[in-house]
Amino acid sequence: MKHGKKYVDSAKAVDKSKLYDAPAALELAASGAKAKFDETIEAHIRLGVDSRHADQQVRGAVVLPNGTGKKVRVLVFCKEDKFEAAKAAGAEYYGGMDYVDKIAKEGWMDFDVVIASPDMMGVVGRLGKILGPRGLMPNPKAGTVTPDVAKAVTEAKAGKIEYRLDKTNIIHCPIGKASFGAEKLEENFNTLMEAIVKAKPAAAKGQYLKSVVVASTMGVGIKVNTAKYGA
Repeated sequence: MKHGKKYVDSAKAVDKSKLYDAPAALELAASGAKAKFDETIEAHIRLGVDSRHADQQVRGAVVLPNGTGKKVRVLVFCKEDKFEAAKAAGAEYYGGMDYVDKIAKEGWMDFDVVIASPDMMGVVGRLGKILGPRGLMPNPKAGTVTPDVAKAVTEAKAGKIEYRLDKTNIIHCPIGKASFGAEKLEENFNTLMEAIVKAKPAAAKGQYLKSVVVASTMGVGIKVNTAKYGA
């Protein structure tokens, strides 16, 4: 694959054989983001677990102290008595069957987070084949199935992100924008890492944090030294 000049220039600043401490890695990732838009900085965390086993799943959610820098559009499935609370918390959309039909029949997908009250999951379950593959299906572990929809909306707007293993045992998460600078990115990164270490399954054996790489949307991957996270 041929890379552009900006990528090549950024790559020159990175020693691919070196493990960088988080502040230095994030500084390099942010300074190497040379695109015309504000690139997202992402963390890619490979874990020493096997996602095929139910007792080795790693999944949860965490509120990043500095948010993600992305405007999040929230859809809430709830009964009418919770419409006002959802609206007051900042949800763009709230309703029931009307939105199920809109998604299922019209292919409408103008939202980034889906929250549901438990009494609506029977209805929302019909959207499993549409929302599931996109990682949008509400889930109690992620705090997106809850009686307190207002709190869930507030957290989503504040920068709550969900983390989960993919089939190759890697977690991919945004931790902010290049414009945040290294300090804010590090606060977000540390918060995510602590949550993932805390979520270590009892069935996981051997080294838990196999490798961690940070990179901007268009940039080069930078390996992070995970020793301080003690897993």
